[in-house]
Amino acid sequence: MIYKIPVYKPSLKGKEKEYVNACLDSTWISSKGEFISKFETNFSKFIGAKYSTTVSNGTVALHVALLSLGIKSGDEVIVPSLTYIASVNAIAYCGAKPVFVDSDKDTWQMMPEDVEKKITEKTKAIMVVHLYGNAVDMEKINYIAKKYKLYVIEDCAEAFGTLYKNKHVGTFGDVSTFSFFGNKTITCGEGGMVSTNNEDIYKKAFKIKGQGLAEGKEYWHDIIGYNYRMTNICAGIGLAQLERADELIDKKINIAKKYIELLKNLPLRFQIPTKETKHTYWMFSILVQNSEERDTLREFLRKEGIETRPVFYPISQMPMYKISDPLPNAEDISQRGINLPSYPDLTEEEINYIVEKIKLFYEKHI
Repeated sequence: MIYKIPVYKPSLKGKEKEYVNACLDSTWISSKGEFISKFETNFSKFIGAKYSTTVSNGTVALHVALLSLGIKSGDEVIVPSLTYIASVNAIAYCGAKPVFVDSDKDTWQMMPEDVEKKITEKTKAIMVVHLYGNAVDMEKINYIAKKYKLYVIEDCAEAFGTLYKNKHVGTFGDVSTFSFFGNKTITCGEGGMVSTNNEDIYKKAFKIKGQGLAEGKEYWHDIIGYNYRMTNICAGIGLAQLERADELIDKKINIAKKYIELLKNLPLRFQIPTKETKHTYWMFSILVQNSEERDTLREFLRKEGIETRPVFYPISQMPMYKISDPLPNAEDISQRGINLPSYPDLTEEEINYIVEKIKLFYEKHI
C-alpha cells in the first residue's frame, strides 16, 4: 500500500547528488575514496569521539564492536529486551549469550537496577540501547560497569545527536555504534559507524571490518575478518547528510513538540526524556490504553492513509531467545506503543491531519 503519509522517509536536500556524482566521475565507487575518510573524520568531530570507522550497516557495526572487545563464546552480554533484533543478534553472532533486562516504564530505557541484578561471573559487557532517540542513564550504567569491571557498548542506531548531560551519546562507553539505514536521522541508504576513544579498539575494529588484513603487508591476513566496509558512494551521501545534521535534529524535535502539544488532552502517554537528556525523537511514539486499542487505532489510521509502526516486540519473547522470566515494563510498552510518522520534512499540515484523525478515532471510540 502507498500511504499518503508514510511513517518515515529521508530528507535528501543537501549535496547528496553532487557527492554521488563525484564518486561516479572519479570511478572510486567501492570501499576507497575521499568521502570515506571525510565522513569518518567529520562524524568523530560531531559527536566528540577520537576515532570512527565506517561499516556497511548498523548490525555489523555492533558485531565489529563486540569482536573488538573480545566478546566470545561462553560470555554473557546484558542487553534490553525492548530493542530492535539487531542488538541481540550481534551478540549471538559472537557465540555469546544475551541476558535480558527490563525497561523503565517512563523513559523506556534499560533499568540500571535490573542490570546489576543480572550480572554473573560470565558477564563481560553491558550493551545499552538508546531507544527511539532517548538516552539511557549512562551515569548509573558506567558506575555499575566500573564496579564489576565490565565493558560498555552503546547502540546509538536510533539516537544520533542525542545528548546526555551535554555530551553526545556514543561517547560514554568503551565503543559505540550507529546506523545510517534509510529511516535514520542521517542516512546513507545503508551504512553504519563504529566510534571509540580507545585507539586499540579502533585499530581492532578497522582490521576486523577489512577481512583481517595485517598492517603493512599486502594480502596477508592474520585474523579472521569480515568484508564489512562502507562504499565511497554511501559515505558521500552520509557526509552530505552530516552537513545538515543540526537542521535535521531540530526538525525532529520540533515535530515531537507539536505532537505533544496537540495530543496532550487525549488518553495517551508519551516517552519521557531521561533526566538531563536532549531527546532527538528518532521516532515519535505514543502509548494507548491496551493492545486492542493499539491495533484498532493503527487500522483506523491506515485506512486514512497514515502509516504507523508498533513499538518493538520484546526480544525475550521471540522463539530463538525466549526466556521464562517476565519483563513487565518492556512487555507492557510493546503491547501499547505506536510509532507515528516522524520524518524530518513532515509538514505542519500533515501533523494536523494525523492529529485530527487520532482525535476522530477517540471521539468514535470513547
